[in-house]
Amino acid sequence: MSGILAGKRILVTGVLTESSIAFQAAKVAQNEGAEVILTGFGRLSLVERIAKRLPKPAPVIELDVTNQEHLDGLADKVREHLGEDVPLDGIVHSIAFGPQGAFNFLEGTWEDVSTAVQVSAYSYKSLTMALLPLMREGGSVVGLTFDAQIAWPKYDWMGVAKAALESTNRYLARDLGPKGIRCNLVSAGPLKSMAAKSIPGFEELADVWNHRAPIGWDLTDPEPAGRGVVGLLSDFFPRTTGEIVHVDGGVHMMGA
Repeated sequence: MSGILAGKRILVTGVLTESSIAFQAAKVAQNEGAEVILTGFGRLSLVERIAKRLPKPAPVIELDVTNQEHLDGLADKVREHLGEDVPLDGIVHSIAFGPQGAFNFLEGTWEDVSTAVQVSAYSYKSLTMALLPLMREGGSVVGLTFDAQIAWPKYDWMGVAKAALESTNRYLARDLGPKGIRCNLVSAGPLKSMAAKSIPGFEELADVWNHRAPIGWDLTDPEPAGRGVVGLLSDFFPRTTGEIVHVDGGVHMMGA
């Protein structure tokens, strides 16, 4: 099969519904020639059903990024699908979570905040390190962020967690660069996904895009962000690392 990911093997986390960026990234990756493996957390049967809606059904591995046993066994489980000596070419980190308390900046507890940071930021490093034995030179790690330069309405400690993710990306790029592995983020605008339902006041946050995106933004279309992920997984950005590529309709450049 031809395509910009022809012959590549990609692990994608965070697929839950067809409205997720991760699903679109997996779909576009397959259409561009990649072999895709998914991970799921919690509702594994749901992820397995969604996986069958991809152009090619993809295997699903259970993964809780806060469970060290899951991380320790992840490389072996991936090998079961790829083969013993077959390398992994790319990782998509599309994992974020904050308890309800994390969406109240002044009232959020450390328990709320630490959970948000561990799941949304630290897991970017822990997932990558769990799979590092499989990664080859020229490999690519891509994560999903929500622009942390701004104190967005209602986003609160999740915004802090995303700032931690963006910093983690830079340090990971620094340390994995000598191994020939690139680490980059896609910063997408808000989307009406399962994750959005957990954000109190999401409509107020999303309304910024209705008025500020110069090229427009569709809250129901995750495909542009998915395409951005696939672009960074490809070999078209061989010397781009530690970067944040904005796929947000241009809102990031519009100022306060």
